[in-house]
Amino acid sequence: MNAEMPSARILGGPDLHVDIGSTINLTCLIQFSPEPPAYIFWYHEDEVISYDSSRGGVSVVTEKGSATTSYLLVQHAAPADSGRYSCAPSNAELASVRVHVLNGERPAAMQTGSAGLSDSSCAIALLLATCLLHARLLRAQLAS
Repeated sequence: MNAEMPSARILGGPDLHVDIGSTINLTCLIQFSPEPPAYIFWYHEDEVISYDSSRGGVSVVTEKGSATTSYLLVQHAAPADSGRYSCAPSNAELASVRVHVLNGERPAAMQTGSAGLSDSSCAIALLLATCLLHARLLRAQLAS
């Protein structure tokens, strides 16, 4: 029996930097849980993120399993999208990361994104495929 408590963490934190206009791609990993969480809420600052708001371009993909992975994608990042993002699964403490939307600055910790892609549908499809591959590789690594 695993003695570890269920935990959540957002990969790449505590700070992520993205270019204005690119896609924010956050990955929340929930581990050491006897069963997948019943739900996962994402927050920006202290507000629950609405996937059908007038802002548009916000989506979540969740893969449940021995380790559950939830991906938050926010297209066309704007300065207003900067701030603290939190992943709150039903069965673990929330995890947070601070996102900085930059207008051309280049810090060393720059997150690579899809800023160069003009077709947002293609960008999202590519990001989702990458996320799913990452989750499968992570599961294989955790299983070994």
